[in-house]
Amino acid sequence: MELLNNLLLGLQVASDPTILWYCFFGVFLGTAVGVLPGIGALAAISLLLPMTYHMSPTAAIVMLAGVYYGAQYGGSTASILMNLPGGPAAAVTCLDGYPMAKNGKAGIALFITTIASLFGAMFGLVLLVLFSPAIAEVGLKFGPAELFSMMVMGLVAASSMGSGSPIKGLSMVVMGVLLGMVGTDVNSGAARFTLDIPELMDGINLVALAMGLFGVSEVVRGIHGQDDTQKVEPITLRSMIPSKQEMKRSYPAMFRGSVLGSALGALPGVGPSIAAFMAYAVEKKTAKNPQEFGHGAVQGISAPESANNAAAQTAFVPSLSLGIPGDAVMAIMLGALIIHGIQPGPMLINEQPEMFWGLVVSFAIGNIMLVLLNIPTIGIWVSLLRIPFSWLYPAILVFVALGVYSVNNNNFDIYMVAILGVLGYLFMLLRFEAAPLLLGYILGPMVEENMRRALLLSRGDPSIFIDRPISATLLAVTVAMLGWTIFKFLQRSLRRRHIPA
Repeated sequence: MELLNNLLLGLQVASDPTILWYCFFGVFLGTAVGVLPGIGALAAISLLLPMTYHMSPTAAIVMLAGVYYGAQYGGSTASILMNLPGGPAAAVTCLDGYPMAKNGKAGIALFITTIASLFGAMFGLVLLVLFSPAIAEVGLKFGPAELFSMMVMGLVAASSMGSGSPIKGLSMVVMGVLLGMVGTDVNSGAARFTLDIPELMDGINLVALAMGLFGVSEVVRGIHGQDDTQKVEPITLRSMIPSKQEMKRSYPAMFRGSVLGSALGALPGVGPSIAAFMAYAVEKKTAKNPQEFGHGAVQGISAPESANNAAAQTAFVPSLSLGIPGDAVMAIMLGALIIHGIQPGPMLINEQPEMFWGLVVSFAIGNIMLVLLNIPTIGIWVSLLRIPFSWLYPAILVFVALGVYSVNNNNFDIYMVAILGVLGYLFMLLRFEAAPLLLGYILGPMVEENMRRALLLSRGDPSIFIDRPISATLLAVTVAMLGWTIFKFLQRSLRRRHIPA
């Protein structure tokens, strides 16, 4: 009964015309910045922050939240159509979304993305409504040792994301971890692997890395004539709807991705990007035909898209109820609340019920708005593929340069994206997948930071990682995954030599 009263209170707040307008403005802007390469939700929310000074706290957080989860929808569009991820969470969608577009299924890929995003968001929202206190309590049990073990498991899982050899995948993960170490050491302040270049003191720009490895490398490949002409058929509602077989494979993947994304999103410091990568790795591990991944498998789209959108909803749990932001975007949102005199923490729900439940209901309204915005515009987006490559590629490079430059207003980042684009093209020639490298780059610094924190707490005793039950369980799963990957690799090698395994 109390839950129903809370939802009615939230509906009353969220249905206010002013709140509805800011919700629509947020999701519309979020979709736009998600589509544009390199801009992302972080830059958009940072620019909107001064605007919130003259708004009510509820309107401010509803608008900023709309930008945040709207960008999860929009980020997949450029990934599918041009192999150009709008942000890190959308990078994994490139693996199967772009091959589907090249095979004439761009409309179907975008439709599945929209449905998976809605499913994941609503699933995460239901959990947010029903289990916020319980989820927050579980999140508190994840200390540095548990987070370290979980992220190591993520790195091992990432090695199997590519369609090639797991050894190549593992080597790309290691390279990503090494690239993540470039910059200033958080604890000592010492410069590491900067080659005495001042611009590298803050590390390699994540946007430049994603744009270079995926977008620019694809442009280089197209210029060299290795890209087939994409099949573009007239887009009708019927042509966008997937077949029964495709939906049959998509629904279980959506469910698994939503469960995983909801769980990971609720953990402090994790966020949608890691959830998307992990969901893809799980799908490939459990698939009957894993060789389909990387060539247009619908599960490779539905699972990560549902995961990152579910995580985008449950990421508000540690941020609002614990005051612990999951990523930089959440940190800015907490800053907006503090500016308005609202202190995030365990008492927020009781002290600000109108704002909290209004925000929750606005999530549901905003996600429905996103579906109504995205499905009718699929035909418009797919029409981009009709543009001749000789026109499209220069435009992509311009958008990439503008997007990368807008992050730090630094010309050096443009040079970096050019270098990383050439590196990404070499990886293509050698059949090395770029996605594991990107996840290694994201998780590497977090693994190092949590390992150091755990060892500081244990005064240098490494047994802390196996003494704590959750950490020990995660490490055991990691070892099992690594052993299974090695076993399958050796088994395939023996089969190729016609020696019975």
